Amino acid sequence: MGGKTVTRADLCEAVYRKVGLSRTESAQLVEVVLDEISNCVVRGEPVKLSSFGSFIVRNKSERIGRNPKTGEEVPISPRRVMVFKPSNVLKDKINDALVKRRAGDARDDN
Repeated sequence: MGGKTVTRADLCEAVYRKVGLSRTESAQLVEVVLDEISNCVVRGEPVKLSSFGSFIVRNKSERIGRNPKTGEEVPISPRRVMVFKPSNVLKDKINDALVKRRAGDARDDN
């Protein structure tokens, strides 16, 4: 896979190019959106982005885990975890891109 990691700067640049805001305004917009998503998730609220997916906080109860090296049982404390669930639209885009890539590879082999 080895793809490039998308950074905040990349998102700001994309907003700058596609929306036409200044670079400063684009950076501020990206920061506001990311801050709002973060704040909602911290409060335990699900964040649903249409055609993209949902960020959901789940509570995990205490359980017993095992150290893989020693086999020793170790208690794992209760915690909250964030889960991302992609929308069906995003899943379809991902799978369509895979099919197109494979079709392109098959043509290159001939």
